[in-house]
Amino acid sequence: MTASGPGETTTHAPGSTAERVAGLASRRDRAVAPGGPRRRGEFSARERIARLLDKDSFTETGQFVRARPTGQDTRRPYGDGVVTGYGTVDGRPVCVFAQDSTVFGGSMGEAFGEKTVALMDLALKTGCPVIGLNDSGGARIQEGVAALALYAELVRRNVKASGVIPQLSVVLGPCAGGAAYSPAITDFTVMVEGASHMFVTGPDVIETVTGERTTAEELGGARTSNTVNGNAHFLAADEEDALDTVRDLLSYLPANNLERPPEYAPGHAPPGAGLDEVVPDRLGEAYDMRDILHAVVDDGELLQVQELFAPNIICALARVEGRSVGVVANQPLRAAGVLDIDASEKAARFVRFCDAFGIPLLTFADVPGYLSGVRQEQAGIIRRGAKLLYAYAEATVPKVTVVVRKAYGGGYAVMGSKHLGADVNLAWPTARIAVMGAEGAVGVLHRRELAASDDPEALRARLLAAYERTHGTPYLAAERGYVDAVIAPRETREQVCRALRALRGKRAPMPERRHGNIPL
Repeated sequence: MTASGPGETTTHAPGSTAERVAGLASRRDRAVAPGGPRRRGEFSARERIARLLDKDSFTETGQFVRARPTGQDTRRPYGDGVVTGYGTVDGRPVCVFAQDSTVFGGSMGEAFGEKTVALMDLALKTGCPVIGLNDSGGARIQEGVAALALYAELVRRNVKASGVIPQLSVVLGPCAGGAAYSPAITDFTVMVEGASHMFVTGPDVIETVTGERTTAEELGGARTSNTVNGNAHFLAADEEDALDTVRDLLSYLPANNLERPPEYAPGHAPPGAGLDEVVPDRLGEAYDMRDILHAVVDDGELLQVQELFAPNIICALARVEGRSVGVVANQPLRAAGVLDIDASEKAARFVRFCDAFGIPLLTFADVPGYLSGVRQEQAGIIRRGAKLLYAYAEATVPKVTVVVRKAYGGGYAVMGSKHLGADVNLAWPTARIAVMGAEGAVGVLHRRELAASDDPEALRARLLAAYERTHGTPYLAAERGYVDAVIAPRETREQVCRALRALRGKRAPMPERRHGNIPL
């Protein structure tokens, strides 16, 4: 007899085949048995996997893995607190792991970590996405440095897989300490309102160390992570909604960086005539950029990424003629669509993701430039704003840009301009492409004339009108070839479709190098 845990013994397998098969069934029953009570209303690890994957498609790996005997803790449950395996979503292969909070609180021990790392290696070998269902209190304290070592091993796999296979994290409970770093490296993170928490240091420790009082929700709850710090990309209402989001997200993504995203029948687009009236006549008046996007992409469907974070820029996955595109667009409804630190970093990471997985970029520009101000400058807007410049210049996927209204200064350059390597640039007649707006330009260029004038307001009005006739149009840029065509707004979808079709065979070799040095 050998000890297995409190009240449990394991006998050596008897000789007959029937007895051995019966012994296997007994072990399987013990392996899938709950480790303890669940939180109210939540699904078990295996239930979560079953709801995520196609019916009966899951094949479990490492079911009988157990922690090594230590003499300090005799509990050695099968699986060691994580369920790993592979299956399909909409018939496409994926690898998945689900942390089991009923076993040691879902904490990572050595065996737990080895199972997860082995699954990551399998996903890399087979070139399929990996999905992590996270519900963990962090490192297993009683296993000491072995638990820490496996966190580092997992992060190393995350980095190795980055840009090779899509990595999706779903936080369905606590994700604390070392457990938080792996989701931070993956491509997208989904959190559940009122249930998910993600932070390095919990409220109790923070109060002990700094004296600050806070709550888990305030510190790293799902809404905080989606709105304040940008650690998460999607906010789900409940676990079912979170898993639906993962399935929806996967439908836009290729299995790996060597394959194309899945293709679907071309979707419907509403008549484009309404676009002629979207942009207000008055420059300072806001409008919703999504009204334009819905009229251009298939069925008007956008899967917005980080919708609640840095809302002055829109990043979304969509389809045009049944093929995936990544959409980046300024949002005039929020801070006039200005580029600040958060917007720059949000868009830069999205652009780099699309480039890594061969998803064409469709950019809609209406931007007054980079946000000025002491706080932004001191927080590093030069370095951090340059990330978006770097991302666009580095991207080799097809890039199509539409300038809708204002495109001033550095904002013009960064939002998918020809000068950063965009392939096809279109502009509406309402576009204003210039170093700055008319008011600022007239104030700088004609300061002395205005000061000396007997009627400075009348002179200012004439100068503004003259500036708008020349610099307040897209035609100077079109004359230089910086804009390929000026189009009527109603023609936008047709012209975008033609451009993307023409660019499907694009090749853009890069210089041989280890990697670039983006200004992190």
